[in-house]
Amino acid sequence: MVIAESSKQRGTASEVFRAFLKLGVTSFGGPIAHLGYFRDELVIRRKWIDEEGYADLVALCQFLPGPASSQVGFALGLYRGGALGALAAWSAFTLPSAILLVIFAFGATAFSGAVGAGLLHGLKVVAVAVVAQAVWGMARSLTPDRERAGIALAAVLIVIFAAGSIGQIAAIATGGLAGLWLCREGVQTATGHLHFRVPKMVGMASLALFLALLLLLPLLAEKSPVAALADAFYRAGSLVFGGGHVVLPLLQAEVVPPGWVSNDAFLAGYGAAQAVPGPLFTFAAYLGAVMKSQPNGIAGAAVALVSIFLPGFLLLIGALPFWDAFRRRPTAQAAMRGANAAVVGILGAALYSPVWTSAILLPRDFALALAGFLLLTVWKAPPWIVVALLAAIATTLSLL
Repeated sequence: MVIAESSKQRGTASEVFRAFLKLGVTSFGGPIAHLGYFRDELVIRRKWIDEEGYADLVALCQFLPGPASSQVGFALGLYRGGALGALAAWSAFTLPSAILLVIFAFGATAFSGAVGAGLLHGLKVVAVAVVAQAVWGMARSLTPDRERAGIALAAVLIVIFAAGSIGQIAAIATGGLAGLWLCREGVQTATGHLHFRVPKMVGMASLALFLALLLLLPLLAEKSPVAALADAFYRAGSLVFGGGHVVLPLLQAEVVPPGWVSNDAFLAGYGAAQAVPGPLFTFAAYLGAVMKSQPNGIAGAAVALVSIFLPGFLLLIGALPFWDAFRRRPTAQAAMRGANAAVVGILGAALYSPVWTSAILLPRDFALALAGFLLLTVWKAPPWIVVALLAAIATTLSLL
């Protein structure tokens, strides 16, 4: 068992589950907002961990690939309740939104006529506004200088000329290498300590399992449709740097070109995912449910959901014993600056294709998307309100 070092009284898995279930049904607004909810509930109110420890944990999870807020929640569950606490935290925070999206997946297949077409188109327009907001916010924080803006532009060119997951992997790798050369200026030595007592052998075993699955699943995918589905979502989850929205182009490259999910269904589900609480990675459950081939439905949702979260958790456990030493290396921080800048470019390319090209068909679509973008960025409207408003307007317009 992985044990967290703490002088505080340990809790139980049921206590952790109850705390995270409350967060799972109320945490709207994306990963940054989730971290704020966690701090209010678990640091300030419940006092499971102190401010310094929480900040250090957030720094680790933002450094690693994977869904940062879910990784923080998993680690807090581990800290409070051990291995069972970690599983309780993940399931309680994840299942509410996953269940809602699976229900939407079953209902979406029944949509027909002008009302259904208008609603689905409205959700695609919502995706334009949400991804544009993500690109805008990430560009401001992750590409603040010429060097990183140049890396982002290079990433756009790479994914344009090398489509699919290969281009995205190449863009991230190129960004990391460029960061070693261009992003050293201003790197500061990290401080603080991450107070987890994880045996190095456990960490190494976790990293070995991460690599083994990354290498073996593509081989097994040729023989089993379940392994093929797990491989696609595991690979996407292994490459997500910089926030949940970055999973959009990665998943689109995995499920749309092979014909597993239509592009219209993909974007409609992505729009619906903005209206539910919890982590955006639960979009994987929707995609697994609407797959055209087996496994799909509940089984497909379960395989996709576990597969996309698993690599981030394996990397987290693997990093805990080595994080303090690694994060103090300026080269590591410089490489991550470059990789994060490349992520902005990847998401920017996805904003145009498939998001923009599939949703903006008429001038009124552009007006709706712009209105949604301004609601999100200027008026700071909650995403679920923007989703409901734009979907309702698009449905009404389709009937005129």
